[in-house]
Amino acid sequence: MTNVNDVYGFLKEIAPLEMAMESDNVGFLVGTSTSDVTNILVSLDITDEVITEAIDNNVELIVAHHPMFFSLNTVTDTDLTGNKIVRLLTNGISAICMHTNLDAARGGVNDALAVAVGIADNDRQADPLSDAVRLDNGEIVSLGRLGYLKEVCTMDEYLAVLKRTLHADGFKYYDAGRDVHKVAIASGSGSSQWSNAIRSGCDTFVSADLKYHLFLEAKELGINVIDGGHFSTENVVVDVLNDKISLAFPDVNVMTSGVLDQIFKFF
Repeated sequence: MTNVNDVYGFLKEIAPLEMAMESDNVGFLVGTSTSDVTNILVSLDITDEVITEAIDNNVELIVAHHPMFFSLNTVTDTDLTGNKIVRLLTNGISAICMHTNLDAARGGVNDALAVAVGIADNDRQADPLSDAVRLDNGEIVSLGRLGYLKEVCTMDEYLAVLKRTLHADGFKYYDAGRDVHKVAIASGSGSSQWSNAIRSGCDTFVSADLKYHLFLEAKELGINVIDGGHFSTENVVVDVLNDKISLAFPDVNVMTSGVLDQIFKFF
């Protein structure tokens, strides 16, 4: 029977831990490595709602993107993080979190986003946005992607497509008055990839959590910018991860969380 360590070993193969940023906290974070696994829940975050969902569905392992914690001094039920850990352990649920390593890995978050924004599909793969970091095996670690749409479109047309493919309620954006063709992306909080996007010569940058000064620079540089929201630009990987785990472990029931949504709304 499949156990937690089996799943963890597979996840490390598809998203090696050495791809994670130094400040990140990724991997097997909560639970018992030898516990048998019959039900897995895949989610962007591990919230109280997600834990309740896992308990209700007899889940033994949650695989998430965002780490539950980055540093801990105590684990008690008197604070939000500690209480979640206590609930997981009390109910025999383990947690594996693959964050910036899954952002960078081929087939991970940014590649899923590349498909959603139209610069990749089954026949073509988006390029790394930068090659600043290489692993010992020569593989490039990049927290962004770059590619071309199959057909040039206007910004209004592109926004309508993205709203559908990212299941977003709305966007912050700057329209430079240019058609959309060469697109750079960075999932989640991607402002660190802005300079790489500029150097790439893209006409459009899609990311999230972008600050005011970046929009000012975009205006001066004449680059379209779309802030698609943290949730919408990363949640695209959840179904992809579900499929990968399901294929690797056909004896395990893998489900996608149905309780998470974009936290903030647009008035």
